[in-house]
Amino acid sequence: MEETWRDPVWLAEAMGWVDARLADAGRPRTGEVDQVHVRPWSTAIKVPTGAGPVWFKANTEELKHEALVTLLLARRVPDRVPPLIADDPKRGWMLMEDAGTRLREVIAEERDLSRWVDVLDGAADIARAMEPDVEQLLAAGVPDFRLAVLPDRYAALVESADVGQRYRDAVPWVRDMAEELASYDVTETLQHDDLHDGQVFVRGDRQLILDWGDAVISHPFFTLSVTLEGVVSWGLDDVEGSVDIAPLVAGYLRRYDPDRPELADAVPLAMRLGWACRAANGTVVEDPESTRNRLRMFLDGRA
Repeated sequence: MEETWRDPVWLAEAMGWVDARLADAGRPRTGEVDQVHVRPWSTAIKVPTGAGPVWFKANTEELKHEALVTLLLARRVPDRVPPLIADDPKRGWMLMEDAGTRLREVIAEERDLSRWVDVLDGAADIARAMEPDVEQLLAAGVPDFRLAVLPDRYAALVESADVGQRYRDAVPWVRDMAEELASYDVTETLQHDDLHDGQVFVRGDRQLILDWGDAVISHPFFTLSVTLEGVVSWGLDDVEGSVDIAPLVAGYLRRYDPDRPELADAVPLAMRLGWACRAANGTVVEDPESTRNRLRMFLDGRA
């Protein structure tokens, strides 16, 4: 698709749509666009306007459901995502306000991890808010990684991937873990599945969550795997286990459902299974080593 994203005919059509939508919004384009991001699965183009830049994003057919996800998020939790100017779910096109500065750069400058508290509040808000939209999202193509199907997804991955036998031997364990986690009766919902500091942006006093192309329908606690074990626990200086994530887990649970303290018992199980979900989420072809790292996080608790 990278050739398509750069094709002058396709770009003319896409920018024609952008110009029309900006005209509808009363803020015409003021200069040349900048195609900042071109990948096999998507492209992102920065568009100047008199009121500041906006962003156009297009996805492949397999990921075009991100446009619907973004639209529903803008309706359900407008304070947690950038404002959406226009969308075309049939083509997978989106036009959004600028989200600000990546959290990664902000944390590097501030030398402070405290913004993650609000990010996890946002993840909890989104999970609860999107529960009514699950069937619509599944129908639109958001991958299904709910506990009832995760063991089969995991089994298919380890059968086809270049991994050791011990990962195949773990299939019954995945089934047992999924059944145990299901017993906590937490509603499965939209889950980002790749919520790291490159997917969060700071705009004013808000932390906004972007890039929902890898999102799945799964257990809402799975997001803690990548966010906490994969990012926050490594701290400011990239030292494994240098940050105590327990307070952040407790904060997420208070925001998610303060009336169910027993859910704390489900978190270690969910965070381990979350890595199985992340490994098996093959919406976009990953490099084999990333998959193996995620499988090691699942089986061993470390990459």
